[in-house]
Amino acid sequence: MGDDALVVFVLALAAALTYGAGDFLGGIATKRSGDSLGVVAMSSVVGVVLLLVLVWVFPSEPTGADLAWGAAAGVAGGIGVTLFYRALATGVMSVVAPVAAVTGAVVPVVAGLLLGERPGGLALVGVALAIVAVALLAREAAGANEQVSGDRGPAFVLAVGAGLGFGGFFVLLDRAGDNAGLWPLVASRSVTFVLATVVAVATSRAVLPVRGARAVAVGTGLLDMSANALFLVANRSGLLALVAVVTSLYPASTIALAQIFLGERLARHQILGLVLAAGGVALIAGT
Repeated sequence: MGDDALVVFVLALAAALTYGAGDFLGGIATKRSGDSLGVVAMSSVVGVVLLLVLVWVFPSEPTGADLAWGAAAGVAGGIGVTLFYRALATGVMSVVAPVAAVTGAVVPVVAGLLLGERPGGLALVGVALAIVAVALLAREAAGANEQVSGDRGPAFVLAVGAGLGFGGFFVLLDRAGDNAGLWPLVASRSVTFVLATVVAVATSRAVLPVRGARAVAVGTGLLDMSANALFLVANRSGLLALVAVVTSLYPASTIALAQIFLGERLARHQILGLVLAAGGVALIAGT
């Protein structure tokens, strides 16, 4: 692995760890607030403020197309993160996070196929392993004594939807030009905020999370946007399939935090699912 490839890998891995920590906080904020839209809206505002500071650090010449791709990514990512936080709040984090991650990792590979890319046999094996991993992770542990505020079925469906949104975010953001700086993320996060606010108002729900969840939502926004910036920088120096899949390893930190602070435990078949997910992601990254 050359120096440039090593830097890309480190940036993508840092993005994964940061995403995972942000997602953990997002799930906690949603549990406290009882609704994901307020958490998404507030974290988006925090992200835009952070970006408006960072955007001047990186020289850029964004075009209208760059902003349009960023806005489209914001729609996909906004839907994904809203579903994800709801899934985290209603299901077990150690199951929800990997399901969303594996689904999100497969999407860039599928998009590549539709665009004419032809990954090798190992990548296709990785996709198959990922599907098996999702099935194992979604299967309820017999006799598990876990504090879950909802059924596994709805949480699993939400997690898959979230993964599709995340994968769409990666693919759409990849279309922005290399000279756009962080401006596509400004467009993306602004659209996410507008989307969450409009839906909250239309459904008579709170635009802001409850007071006890606001500080956690701020932390979510800071971590999530930092991870987005790390992903964007890494993606401009590496291949989408590699960077997106390495970034999709974020459940590692989410699971670690859930086990440390929430006492969650995995059944044997779920541990096997994690192993298969890691193997699948590694094989997909080899494309």
